[in-house]
Amino acid sequence: MRLNPMPEPAPPLPAVMPTPVAPLTATGKNHSNENFPVGSWLVGPHERPAIHAFYQLVRLADDIADDPLLDPPPKLQKLRRLSDVLTHAHDEGHDAPQAVALRHVLQEKNITAQHARDLLHAFQQDAVKRRYNTWDELLDYCRYSAAPVGRYVLALHGEDEATWPANDALCAVLQITNHLQDMADDYRENDRVYLPLDILAQHGADPAMLAAATSPAPLKAAQRAMVEKLWPLLQQARQLPKQVRHFRLRLEISVIVSLATAMTHKLRRVDPLATNAKLNKFELAGACVWGMMRAWF
Repeated sequence: MRLNPMPEPAPPLPAVMPTPVAPLTATGKNHSNENFPVGSWLVGPHERPAIHAFYQLVRLADDIADDPLLDPPPKLQKLRRLSDVLTHAHDEGHDAPQAVALRHVLQEKNITAQHARDLLHAFQQDAVKRRYNTWDELLDYCRYSAAPVGRYVLALHGEDEATWPANDALCAVLQITNHLQDMADDYRENDRVYLPLDILAQHGADPAMLAAATSPAPLKAAQRAMVEKLWPLLQQARQLPKQVRHFRLRLEISVIVSLATAMTHKLRRVDPLATNAKLNKFELAGACVWGMMRAWF
């Protein structure tokens, strides 16, 4: 399955009346909390700060979208404030230093702000949308919530936009495996369900099953069906390292493809409600070594 090389225009989100925006702060999570490299040592030292600047804005936006103390309107207000600071060169942005820092990086590197704006749109969607009806609807969400991250890194390294379809496939796999790993927490903490409702219904499952300690058989069947849908995307994603000219970036992407493959295999075997479905340190090490080896051949 191919993902569109360019995202469609973002659909409109509910209007929000302007209100004063309180200072925007993050929870303290950082790139080391992710289950795939974020600007690791595999990437050149000159590019790492720019990647981390992008990640800091993403982390903040994620924290806002998940804030249990905020209703949707103030969440949308804060997220739109980030987008405004990002794109208005004369806005000092004292309440959003992460957006100011990334804006300076984008100006210095001559990179469009659209990648960050697309990602901020996804977090605005998270603030108001809790269910996805179909697989295609979930993939459309991934075009905004995941693909812009890879596109930004590719742009930072001067890679051609021809890499975008394979990038979008890889980012979708990473996003959806993360949804499957965290499906219980997403439901219990934020009442979000990223398993498409039509897939759940096809297997006789429903979102309330996500509150169980172990997955009932219908939920297991729906989860397996989603995992099987990831394999065509992985096949497309495996073309990405071959398309990337920058060797150190090719090395990191090859590792990420290997990690995505290992995560998908593990989700075939385990029940994310009953056990930690993330890769352990031995699985991580093996996938990283295999990915680096593949980058050389």
